[in-house]
Amino acid sequence: MKSLAELQEIRNRALNQVNLRKEREEGIRVVVGMATCGIAAGARPVLNAFVQEVEKRNMADVTVTQTGCIGMCRLEPIVEVYVPGQEKVTYIEMTEEKVAKVVAEHLVNGKIVAEYTVGAKEK
Repeated sequence: MKSLAELQEIRNRALNQVNLRKEREEGIRVVVGMATCGIAAGARPVLNAFVQEVEKRNMADVTVTQTGCIGMCRLEPIVEVYVPGQEKVTYIEMTEEKVAKVVAEHLVNGKIVAEYTVGAKEK
């Protein structure tokens, strides 16, 4: 940084990124549990698979993020999907192979993949 103008430009870029995040909260959010238990169970490849699948499909209205412990360690990796105006859907025991189906069925077509949800496990 050599000038005040450069500092102002860095500030503006950072503010634009924050504003972009706020705007994207209106779209679909995919949240992957990345606490120690999730990572040990394979959450990192699941997170990467979601990011890649969303990018591949150019889904600008979908945000893929991570969080800490979701609280059901025995069911990790856990992914929560938030669609505006709908109840949260919790997918459990996720794998890289399951990601494509969740993206295609749930995120694209709006149909929950029931067999991967916590509700299906409890039955």
